[in-house]
Amino acid sequence: MTTRILPAVGDPDAARAVTTLIGQLPDAEPAGPVTDSTQLVDTLARLAAGSVDDLPEVVLVHERIGPVPALELIREVALRFPAVGVVLITADASPVLFSAAMDSGARGLVTLPLGYEELASRVQAAAQWSAGVRRHLGAAADTPTGPGGTVVTVSGAKGGVGTTVTAVHLALAARASGRAVALVDMDLQGGDIASYLDVQFRRSLADLAAISDISPRVLQDAVYVHETGLSLLLAPGEGERGEEVTDRSARQIVSALRGRYEVVVIDCGTHLDAAGAAAVEMADAALLVTTPDVVAVRAAKRAVRMWDRLQVRKPEETTVLVNRHTRGTEIQPALIQKITGTRIAGVAVPAQFKELAAVVDAGRLHDLDARSTIKQALWALAGELGLVKAGEQQSRELVRAPERGALGLRRRGTGR
Repeated sequence: MTTRILPAVGDPDAARAVTTLIGQLPDAEPAGPVTDSTQLVDTLARLAAGSVDDLPEVVLVHERIGPVPALELIREVALRFPAVGVVLITADASPVLFSAAMDSGARGLVTLPLGYEELASRVQAAAQWSAGVRRHLGAAADTPTGPGGTVVTVSGAKGGVGTTVTAVHLALAARASGRAVALVDMDLQGGDIASYLDVQFRRSLADLAAISDISPRVLQDAVYVHETGLSLLLAPGEGERGEEVTDRSARQIVSALRGRYEVVVIDCGTHLDAAGAAAVEMADAALLVTTPDVVAVRAAKRAVRMWDRLQVRKPEETTVLVNRHTRGTEIQPALIQKITGTRIAGVAVPAQFKELAAVVDAGRLHDLDARSTIKQALWALAGELGLVKAGEQQSRELVRAPERGALGLRRRGTGR
């Protein structure tokens, strides 16, 4: 049996050494090395889109891979792609590291400098384990390739651009089409989802931050089930507790939610902290909300460049939503796309704040009238992002573009 091996090694010299050695293994089919954690996860996700059989049997993760630390990366791969055997390459052969690697989901550990016999043994064991998992899954073409919910993050270019309203209605649209949906408030110091949905609940993200293994029962205890059917995971009521939610705990929380819900919508607010950066990096789609004015567009450009510098998200992998759009404004979506270098959403939300005033003041955002052009635009956006179930009459109603000219819809291709 041929064993497909994908090395994840950042250092060019180490990558050449690893590739040369695995090329000597019997029945091995080495792939070109990926150089960072983002590229690894993106590569696996792309392969998994077809079938579990398209994934490599073994992934080799070098200890100096970045920007995500190796053990956290192994944990994410093990959770999202459980049919892949992960082997850690490290110079530290201590029992402590071995135990930590196994806890993270690694199937083996190879010490540096690499030796043929040890590498062959670890790869063979990981490949056999991978084959066993795939047999158990039935290797069907439609077998889920991991805890497979869709994760969408919503971030604001600056305060007041409509980030939370957007996140809430994306989640409501997905829920209305019959999906199991979690709405997460990761604006850790200024989150307002509880206020917008008239919720009082003492549990929050901070209660999950110190838990290393988030079981379904633990997650259920931290979630508030709203009258709309949304499962809410709220920001802590005391802003200072937001510091308890680290990038590592954020990754664990997002992975746990992805495994339990079909759609996870995360409100990341406007301030990029470690937890929010981890969520944006892990997301299947990252939405950046801006308004068509100079200050907000400049802020959007800064945010996009910062995400790129920090290797959180590439500009071309970010979608910008234009809120409060009017046909008469000088700054149109096409110009914003050119300035930011991002994709632009096919829907622009109209400047009709009067439609929102009553439900926002009442804390009943979910009661927004179905005739509202804002609601129609945001629910159409949910369809564009693939958050509603396709092929159902209700879904077609949800994503149907309204006929009102104020909406500012533009015809676009389906590729995104």
